[in-house]
Amino acid sequence: MQDFRKKAETICDNIRKIRELKGWTRDYLAAELNLSPSGYGKIERGEVELTLSKLYQISIVLETEVDQILNLNPATILNPQEKSPKEEVVHQLKPSLNQDTLLVKYVLLLEEKIQKMEASFGLGRQAI
Repeated sequence: MQDFRKKAETICDNIRKIRELKGWTRDYLAAELNLSPSGYGKIERGEVELTLSKLYQISIVLETEVDQILNLNPATILNPQEKSPKEEVVHQLKPSLNQDTLLVKYVLLLEEKIQKMEASFGLGRQAI
């Protein structure tokens, strides 16, 4: 149980570090997540249990992947090689963080990328 607590603290600390690396305030992130500043502060301090849904929403607002929050690498936060499919969708939809809409758009974008990759390798989907 101690390992779980330590990892949870690390994740909350990583959220704060990513926010700071981007030069954003707590108030900004709180507003983007539709939380009060004190409610968001509790997340960064690890005073509330972070759900997967909230972690995903935070990753959208921070414009980063969940795995970056779980395993922080500041170099990739500051110098991303290319935008991930999720980041492309987020930039299109950022004003509305409706998860269902984001997930549908994300799946459609991934399917499009798969089709392009298959075409570039001369592969095609075979009907089953």
